[in-house]
Amino acid sequence: MTAAPTVLSVIDLVKHYPVRGLPWATKRAVHAVDGVSLSLRRGETLAIVGESGCGKSTLARNLLRLEEPTDGKILLDGQDITHLKARAMRPLRRRIQIVFQDPYASLNPRWSVGATLGMALRLHSIGTRADRRQRVVALLEQVGLSANHAASYPHELSGGQRQRVAIARALAVEPEIVVCDEPVSALDVSIQAQVINLLRRLQREFSLTYVFISHDLALVSRISDRIAVMYLGQIVEFAQTRDLTRQIMHPYSQALFAAAPVADPRAASVRRRLLSGDVPSPIDPPAGCRFHTRCPFVRERCRADAPALREVEDRLVRCHFAGEPDFPLPVAAGASAGVGA
Repeated sequence: MTAAPTVLSVIDLVKHYPVRGLPWATKRAVHAVDGVSLSLRRGETLAIVGESGCGKSTLARNLLRLEEPTDGKILLDGQDITHLKARAMRPLRRRIQIVFQDPYASLNPRWSVGATLGMALRLHSIGTRADRRQRVVALLEQVGLSANHAASYPHELSGGQRQRVAIARALAVEPEIVVCDEPVSALDVSIQAQVINLLRRLQREFSLTYVFISHDLALVSRISDRIAVMYLGQIVEFAQTRDLTRQIMHPYSQALFAAAPVADPRAASVRRRLLSGDVPSPIDPPAGCRFHTRCPFVRERCRADAPALREVEDRLVRCHFAGEPDFPLPVAAGASAGVGA
């Protein structure tokens, strides 16, 4: 089968935040994103997974040009948008929209739902006032709400309803790409499933392309086509979802799967916990492999040499020993994390 065309590319993207306010730290920086390269294919769901602080949300903000990258390139259908000025970037913003993690914080509490959705249309000069009113009603129905919700304010809605409004706002300008920045992590488990099903239905109906950001590797394994696992600003494993759920080649990916909740207590009791300790400071990342301070399979070379992101069998892996016969991985992901349970 021929792969779908690439709609968005990231090449060696870097985002560093200078540390200011301390006289001894004038030349130091937070290494939020450090040399990330990705490609997003039209119509797919690309998941970016990692713990809090790994740089995935910073990467999302850079993709949307909400922040200025320190280095690297962002290409939208081959067009370099990395340093476009606001006026040149504005018409392109219709093509890429975002759904934020916290629906309450991302909605203006002083605006009704109708005003929120209508403003997205007004900003891009879409339709007449009557057209916009009709469009607001259609958007609400598309996300499973009624026309009556247009008069509601965010505090009058449940968490799931607010996130549906946030999704409707992202869809208002008919984007091609939607970045979902942990869109269900603030919701109850039962509501999470409803929102995930809604996103999947909308993707089918409107041929959307998703970048889905999450800390839950088991969750995205059920909804994504490809998965990029991030750790401390770098991609450590990048593979087709079916390949990653069949076997894992990076210790950090295995640790994320092992940390996922499992419904069966017997399976949870025998599962091996691989991850311990805290994520190192992104101001002063460890020398060598950035994961070596927490890796259960660390060797001397890991402490000295930084591994490259290299091709191993059916994926890219940032590990010196991935694929070697005497290395403890690969491990079957489904057995360790309950994938598919």
